[in-house]
Amino acid sequence: MTQQYRRTGTYVAFHAEGTSNQTESDMKYYRLLQAWNVREDNDFHFVNSHDKTSAVRDTSQKETLRKALVTRLLRSKNMILIIGDTTRLDNDWIPFEIAYAVDNCGIPIIAAYTEYDRILNPRGLQSLWPAALKARIENNTANVIHIPFKQAPLIDAVDQFNVNNLPKGGGLGIYSIETYQEWGL
Repeated sequence: MTQQYRRTGTYVAFHAEGTSNQTESDMKYYRLLQAWNVREDNDFHFVNSHDKTSAVRDTSQKETLRKALVTRLLRSKNMILIIGDTTRLDNDWIPFEIAYAVDNCGIPIIAAYTEYDRILNPRGLQSLWPAALKARIENNTANVIHIPFKQAPLIDAVDQFNVNNLPKGGGLGIYSIETYQEWGL
């Protein structure tokens, strides 16, 4: 019998590039999300799924880490996938997290690109996609909204998209140019 969890969290996946140095990997974007989340003078707030289970470190046994990630994903309503220049190179945890999120949990992915102000043609960015994401977009099993790593789109996507309200467009969901203009992007 599968244990049922309340899905209130947002799972954040990023490529740490095998380092704990925050300036050398996409971990800096994860830390920025955490900083935005604790600031009281902005509208960016989310329940971080990584805070809902005990901490695991890179030195933890692989199976222990896998179990913790599964628990976090099962408690998540959506996933922010931070996509930078090296995300596609991760051949360990990113593929696992994407596969489990889509195949087992059915949660939507908020693909947040670090070097862009607007995302209007996600297919044009597929060279940045991890293989696990690309495969699930191509076989129409992933529900993805593609956005820039900016506060306004992140606030809207985290608040709007979840297991009960999936992005339109299947794996190639986007916001309109008018929406970006409203955000000042």
